[in-house]
Amino acid sequence: MRIRTLLVVLVAGLCLAITATGAGARDSAKKGLWATYEPNPEATFPIYRDLGVRTLLLSVGWDQVAHDKPADVLDPNDSAYHWPASIDAAIRLAPQFGMRTMVRVMYTPGWANGEHAPNVPPTHDADYTNFLRAAARRWPQVHLWQIWGEPNLSRWWAATRFTGYRPPRTKAELAGPRRYARLLDASYGALKAASSKNLVIGGNTFTAGDIRPLFWIPAMKLPNGRPPRMDLYGHNPFTGRKIDMDAASLGPGYADFNDLDTLGSTIDRYLRRDPSKPGPRLFLSEFTAPTNANDQFTFHFSEAGAARQITDVLRVVRANKRIDTLGYYTLYDAPAQADGHEDRRGLIDPAGRKRPAYAAFRDG
Repeated sequence: MRIRTLLVVLVAGLCLAITATGAGARDSAKKGLWATYEPNPEATFPIYRDLGVRTLLLSVGWDQVAHDKPADVLDPNDSAYHWPASIDAAIRLAPQFGMRTMVRVMYTPGWANGEHAPNVPPTHDADYTNFLRAAARRWPQVHLWQIWGEPNLSRWWAATRFTGYRPPRTKAELAGPRRYARLLDASYGALKAASSKNLVIGGNTFTAGDIRPLFWIPAMKLPNGRPPRMDLYGHNPFTGRKIDMDAASLGPGYADFNDLDTLGSTIDRYLRRDPSKPGPRLFLSEFTAPTNANDQFTFHFSEAGAARQITDVLRVVRANKRIDTLGYYTLYDAPAQADGHEDRRGLIDPAGRKRPAYAAFRDG
């Protein structure tokens, strides 16, 4: 009886352990998820695990953490720094759930750009890179760092100018990608000096933009004409098209999910610093399948259609060796807005119900 009872206990315990580690989640190595809109960040970690998430994506506003200039910019304990408690908690908990963390850093505080808007680049690269060094000291367990987000859109990177269907040509049009290239290269040097384990994600374009991504990449040059240093090329390949890697191009300069092969060849052509090696692998920071018409996207899906889209995307991601990570945006919907135009792209709806997209992401 004792042996039989012990076996029952052991089997039950094993079943619980399998459930706790998200055994239903398929091939999770490339799955990332943005920790955004969570009502209780700590309570969501078992959900991440159930989904098979291996990379938790976080965003930090430099302007919010360092609204006032610190006396010692390299000291994360300087009284001027106000680090988000939710980010601290997520970074602390992630390893316990078998997850790594990525931190995106963007938005300039007024003291670092002449009191301009947060999307205006810093006047001096060193102010941004010193903040990165302070953040790396605050979170030494973080080794994935994303340098800004979607700088090919002036909404996020004010130096960018609209060029439409053609590549940038004039000095003003080239200023955006070239200013970003300098910041990216300086950030690479700072983060590698902080830890050789740090991986730097650069580019961070998206499907369209004021400068389309396939036009942005060739223009992203340093003053010496060389491409900036990076470990991974970040891209947000949003698309409303059916996933078909043999489909025709979305259009000149665009790069949606179906255009990833063209994106890769463009990266190889313009961003390789060593001709004997391939260009950076792809870190697909944001992908989503919204289920309502909203102000952020020109497309949306039915609930079943969103699930199919996620299934098809993850099938490609698993098979494509060049893709490091696909980050889904997000677990929960954006907070409700008075005009009803909030995004409905979460895997869980406002009532807490798991959408069909949830199972598609978990099992994909």
